[in-house]
Amino acid sequence: MKAMILAAGRGERMRPLTDHTPKPLLKVGGRALIEYPIEALRTAGFRELVINHAHLGAQIVEYLGDGSRYGVEIRYSPEPPGALETGGGIKHALPLLGGHPFLVVNGDIWTDYPYRQAPLAGGRLAHLVLVDNPLHHRQGDFCLDGSEVREDGGARFTFSGIGLYHPELFSAVAGERFALAPLLRRAMRDGRVSGEYYPGKWMDIGTPQRLAELDRQLRRG
Repeated sequence: MKAMILAAGRGERMRPLTDHTPKPLLKVGGRALIEYPIEALRTAGFRELVINHAHLGAQIVEYLGDGSRYGVEIRYSPEPPGALETGGGIKHALPLLGGHPFLVVNGDIWTDYPYRQAPLAGGRLAHLVLVDNPLHHRQGDFCLDGSEVREDGGARFTFSGIGLYHPELFSAVAGERFALAPLLRRAMRDGRVSGEYYPGKWMDIGTPQRLAELDRQLRRG
């Protein structure tokens, strides 16, 4: 199974840190943020990775290279200025991801989630990892009913940015630049999205303050 790390965002909330450095290369715990998911995916057995990029993307390619020093093979999916949003970025990378389900990880999260290569259940278009709602996102995103993810109808959790997707999820969209959430909600209404709750460590590194907090935690061990 292949995995994709999303790394094309501009990182507006991280400015001025991201004015000259792409967000995935910001240092935390003495390492670039994107190195954590790369090594976690390798540990889980993923060897073929796809990374998209836009803002200062050449720096990402130069820093990570072909992935050999991490024990993986990295292929890149460059996007035009302004990027293609999450859904558009994944669809743009489909030729590199192939015709089978694949894992996608946001490049601006940190977690100890144990990535694994698990098949999608029959007829499912997506499987999402949900976590507790952080203070900056108390309202959550989706509800989890057993193994079924729904738009509403129960306790709400936050989408972690970790998901398993079938290429078919993106087949009905004609445009290039589009968000992922509307596709997921449509599939939820058809009962084609499963999910799981993960109670472990997870952080969305969306601001300089959260970056600094994670850095303090990692340096403390």
